[in-house]
Amino acid sequence: MASSSDPTGDGFLLRSDPSDPRLSAEVAGIDQTGAPVATRVVTEKPLTLFLNRQEIVTMMTIGDHPDLLAVGYLLNQNMLRPDDEITAIDHDEELDVVVVRTTRETDYEAKLQKKVRTSGCAQGTVFGDVMASFEGAALASEARLRTSWLYALTHRINTAPSLYLEAGAIHGCVLCQGDRPLVYMEDVGRHNAVDKIAGWMFLNVVPAADKIFYTTGRLTSEMVIKTVMMGIPILVSRSGFTAWGVELARQAGLTLIGRARGRRFVALAGQERIVFDSDPDAAPDEAPRHRRKSARKDEA
Repeated sequence: MASSSDPTGDGFLLRSDPSDPRLSAEVAGIDQTGAPVATRVVTEKPLTLFLNRQEIVTMMTIGDHPDLLAVGYLLNQNMLRPDDEITAIDHDEELDVVVVRTTRETDYEAKLQKKVRTSGCAQGTVFGDVMASFEGAALASEARLRTSWLYALTHRINTAPSLYLEAGAIHGCVLCQGDRPLVYMEDVGRHNAVDKIAGWMFLNVVPAADKIFYTTGRLTSEMVIKTVMMGIPILVSRSGFTAWGVELARQAGLTLIGRARGRRFVALAGQERIVFDSDPDAAPDEAPRHRRKSARKDEA
């Protein structure tokens, strides 16, 4: 039985549940020889978000944790303030609608006209004035990342039960502290997985200065902006970088580590936070079953 400090039974405080029948389905087809096959595929459904009385956006999502996704999206779009009081979060599963209600009166009609479609899959968006908040953000300079933590985290995350291992076609993001992964969220768009974690942190009043953020997706400008907006000083990915993502990370003082798989990683920003306390040759290598397409591409 899971304890209160380990509610998922496998060390995580919260994670997407690969056994949840709402999140994936078995579909029949044929393989390259024409033989019948059955394979699992992830679900995808619309979720329309309202802030008080105003419709904000319709997102495509796997459908779990709509409350966390809604709050995190509003935070990362600068529509919720850190000191806002949320009075209610109402989710209508039949209508695919979630409503976040606050004590503060909100009206974002003008803001909704200024948005940039990001490089994130499933059509992520960043609204125009987010960059002003990004440029004023301050990250904890005293934060550290031990390489022993990094090797332990990548191994633990990549071998944990996940929707990716069940059905593929999905991104994952993990909030970590030291060598322990805390919250593991998955979704069809990596920005949704980020927002779920941001929502969890806000609703549970979790500090960010001592945390590490891990993603399976590319280190794009959007990923960097959202990590900085959450106040997390270290961002790690098993995938690669974009040039603007690296430039923004250096501008914000974010530690940016990519291609973190098994014994290997590359740091392109914030290297001063890294403490080399472990021999890479002593770290476990990544098993073929847990390699994603980015790993196979790099090795080729």
